[in-house]
Amino acid sequence: MVSVPVSAGSRYRYRDGRIVAAMTTVTTRAPAARRTSPGLLLTVILAGQFMAVLDATIVNVAAPTMRADLGATGSGLQLVISGYTVAYAMLLITGARLGGLFGYRRLFLTGLVVFTAGSLMCGLATSAGVLIAFRLMQGAGAALMVPQVLSLIQVTYDGAARGRALGVYATVISAGAVVGQVLGGLLVTADLFGTAWRPVFLVNVPIGLALLAVGARALPAVHVRRERGLDVPGLVTLSLAVCLLVVPLVLGHEEDWPLWGWIAMGLSVLAFCAFLLVERRAAHPLVPGRLLHAPGVAVAASSIFLVMAAYGGWLFAMALHLQGGLGDSALRAGCLFVPAAAAFGLTSLNWKRLPAGLHRPVIVASAVVTAAGELALAAALAGGGHGEPLLEISFVAVGAGMAGTFSPLMAVALARVAPADAADASGLLAMMLQLGQVVGVAVFGTLFLSLAPSAHAATVTSLWLAAVSLAAGGCALPLLRTRRVNR
Repeated sequence: MVSVPVSAGSRYRYRDGRIVAAMTTVTTRAPAARRTSPGLLLTVILAGQFMAVLDATIVNVAAPTMRADLGATGSGLQLVISGYTVAYAMLLITGARLGGLFGYRRLFLTGLVVFTAGSLMCGLATSAGVLIAFRLMQGAGAALMVPQVLSLIQVTYDGAARGRALGVYATVISAGAVVGQVLGGLLVTADLFGTAWRPVFLVNVPIGLALLAVGARALPAVHVRRERGLDVPGLVTLSLAVCLLVVPLVLGHEEDWPLWGWIAMGLSVLAFCAFLLVERRAAHPLVPGRLLHAPGVAVAASSIFLVMAAYGGWLFAMALHLQGGLGDSALRAGCLFVPAAAAFGLTSLNWKRLPAGLHRPVIVASAVVTAAGELALAAALAGGGHGEPLLEISFVAVGAGMAGTFSPLMAVALARVAPADAADASGLLAMMLQLGQVVGVAVFGTLFLSLAPSAHAATVTSLWLAAVSLAAGGCALPLLRTRRVNR
C-alpha cells in the first residue's frame, strides 16, 4: 500500500504506476511507494459510488411487497424510501470534511463498513420501524463514503485523465439509477428462497465485503495534515437547514402538505441564514468563502442542482407513469430506461473528445438538447399511449443531454478549485447533486401525482421538466466567460 503524508493543500498523482506527491505545501518523508493500479483504485471507489446510487432507486419497485410483508402504513413506507436519501443529503458535506481531516481512504472504508452493515440489517428487518432506522444508517454510511470518491479523483488524476475519470463517474451515477429499477424488479420477481423484497438490500453485503478486502490494499493512504479544525456549529446549522427542507419536501405529499411542513420549510431558510452568519465568524469554516468565490464554482453548483432536479424528477415521474399509467411491469419499465442510460454513459465518456474551446459551450447546448427531448416526450405521451418510437428517441435525447450538461459541469467546477479545497468542493458538489434529486423527486413527483387522474399528467410534467432543464442551461451561461484558475 502506498502511503504519502501530505498537507491539506497537496495533491498526488500517478507516474509510471506509482503515486508521487505534487504541489505539496508541507510534506514529510514518505516510505518507498509500492506499485498500485490507477484502474483498480477507480474501480473500487466507483463500485462504492454505484452501490450508493443503486440503493436510492432499487427500493421503489419493492415497496408494495414491503408494505404487505411488514404491515407498514403509507407514511411508514414513505420513510423507508426517503429515509436513505434524507440521511444521505444531510451528511454529505460532513462526510467530505471528515475525509479532509482524517484521510479519504479511511473515511471511504469506514463509510463502506457502515453502509454494508446497514444493508445487512435492512435485509433482516422484522418491522417497518426497524427498517426505517437502518435505512438511515445506510444513508449515513453512503454520506461518509461518497464524498471521498470525488476527492480521490481530484487528488489522484490530472488533466485528460481526470476528465476521463469524471466521465466514468457520471456514467456510474446514471447506470446506478437505472440499474436500481431493473435489478429491483428482477430480485422481487425472482423471490429467491421466499425472501421477497429482502435481496434488494442483501445484495449489497457480498459486494461490500469484497470491496473492503480489495480497497484495504488498493486505496492509497494519503495522510492529510490539516491545521483547520472541524466546524461543529457550521455542521449543526447546515444539517438542521437541510433536514428542515428535505423532510417536508419528501413527506409533504404523503401527509397532504400539512401546516408543520410549511413551517419547517420556512424555518429552513432561517437555519440557512444562521449557517451563513456562523460561517462568517468561524475560525475554520465548513465551506470556505474562497471556495464559493472561485470563478464559476457557485454557478456550476447551482446548475448541477437544477440538472439533477430535472433528472431525478424525470426518472421518478416516468417510472410512475409507465407502471401506473400505461400498465407496464416494473421490469419492463426499468428496461425502457436502458437506452437513456446508454446515451448518458456514451456522452459522459466522450465529451472530452470535443475541442477544448467547446467544453463550456457544450454545457448550455446539452441543456437545450435535454429540453428538446422532454418536449418530444410530452408529445409522445399526449395521445395516452407509449408513443413509440418517439418515446425511445426522447429518452435517448434526455440521457445524452443530461450527461452533456452534468459531466462538463463537474469538470469545470473542480478545475476552478485549489487542491487545498478538494474535500470541501467535493462535498459541496455531491450535496448539490443529491439535494437536486431529492427536490426533483419531491416537486415533480408531487406535480405528477396531483395530476395523475388526468391522462395528461405525464405531458404536463414533461413540459415543466423542459423548463427546468432550460433554466439549468441559462444558469450555466456565466461559465462561458469565466476562466480556469491557475493550479
